[in-house]
Amino acid sequence: MSSLTPSLVFERAISDHIEVIQTILSQQEILKRIAEEMTRAVFMGNKVLWCGNGGSAADSQHMAAELMGRFRRERRGLASIALTTDTSILTAIGNDYGYERVFSRQVEALCVKGDVVVGISTSGNSKNVCAALETAQQLGAFTVALTGAGGGAIASIADITLRIGSEETARIQEGHILCGHMLCDWVELAVCEQDAVLDAAR
Repeated sequence: MSSLTPSLVFERAISDHIEVIQTILSQQEILKRIAEEMTRAVFMGNKVLWCGNGGSAADSQHMAAELMGRFRRERRGLASIALTTDTSILTAIGNDYGYERVFSRQVEALCVKGDVVVGISTSGNSKNVCAALETAQQLGAFTVALTGAGGGAIASIADITLRIGSEETARIQEGHILCGHMLCDWVELAVCEQDAVLDAAR
């Protein structure tokens, strides 16, 4: 029988999670700025692009799906793309140009002025995510970094950085999901309100 106890694993994780999530309260203005930029983009017919590695790749796909599909409300689909999903593209670019360019090459092809590009990296030092944001800025996109407490290299590149107050990957990822959901909720509510006004005016 295992000698592990709930207090060693479960209670510690729950306690650490709550402590980390509380730190997001002080970053509401950062979240608001990101949400407003995303809302502006979709109102103007632009799109939100997401990228990250590993768990952050899964988070990218999750958030893109919430916007393109739906989060909490029935509304029109919103242009949102995860750059982590097409294995042919990822392996072709990785093979021809190197793994550091798997996202920047897609940004080069898909991103236009006015888009929002979100790079997710728990360490803040993922070279391919940094390269994606650099390329996005050159194209006139608004760039967002979601990272951990340290910020990493990505924090000096992005237009705005949201740092989850932890150095532990699991806790950072949990914070990213919460922030992603709040951003999707904000954008979706704004779109529903605008569409209701437009429908009423017709």
